[in-house]
Amino acid sequence: MSLVIWAEGRLVGAGEAALSAVDHGITVGDGVFETCTVFDGQVFALTRHLERLRRSATGLGLEAPDEQRVREGVDAVLDEAVRLDGPFDGRLRITVTAGIGPLGSMRVPGAQSVVVAVQDSMMMPESRSARSPWPRNERSPIAGLKTTSYAENVVALADAKAKGGDESILPNTVGELCEGTGSNIFVERGGELLTPALSTGCLAGITRALVLEWGAEAGLPVREAREGELPFTVLDEVTTGGVQLALTSSGRNVQPITWLDGVDVAPGEITLAVREVFEKNCRERLDP
Repeated sequence: MSLVIWAEGRLVGAGEAALSAVDHGITVGDGVFETCTVFDGQVFALTRHLERLRRSATGLGLEAPDEQRVREGVDAVLDEAVRLDGPFDGRLRITVTAGIGPLGSMRVPGAQSVVVAVQDSMMMPESRSARSPWPRNERSPIAGLKTTSYAENVVALADAKAKGGDESILPNTVGELCEGTGSNIFVERGGELLTPALSTGCLAGITRALVLEWGAEAGLPVREAREGELPFTVLDEVTTGGVQLALTSSGRNVQPITWLDGVDVAPGEITLAVREVFEKNCRERLDP
């Protein structure tokens, strides 16, 4: 399926200029975004994504995005994509920037820029991951916000790719397990499936939250870890078979890590049970 893009109130071609060259999202990465899963031509958990888009924007010091305007873009790209190719599974990205600004970091008042794009995609059933040599700064002013300032993630992911992986797992500055460059991480050990607390600096992932909620509904032992419960060194237990790992995100759903830094990892039983629950619910409960 072709990439379908809506920018500033109209559909545009993939090679067509859509934003000003001095848009603050381009010059300094001053913007926020959401990536959503599309099932059969419909966006999954759009309400939750829009709520997080608002939280990220206000956390960055931007005005809350115009939700009606964003939804207009979402409807436009989905309608066009379905018209061209019929119902599809894929990914949809919403980007909101501070709009036209100076070449430096200072903002000026003005209208925000909104871009929505969608394309079909396939989710891989498992991940090959590598540990990052760089930490996530849990005290950063943008910790936990989904901003377009993504250079750190690009560098960390490139490092993982060079090592044979498709995701990089980051600690924070005090040695706690934190997250992936574009995913949350879960650790299965001792009969439980745990994910780092938000205080580590990780993103409040939509899939992460639903795994915790739906896992609990299904009676599965899934919870957020307590402070200090998941040091980054917990990954060393992979070599002894003491832990299993999984990633969650809108581009992965629940994805077991089957390889970490050259070591094969068997998927955990709880991880597989949670994945089954999630895969069933996400198509039946499109706006949870």
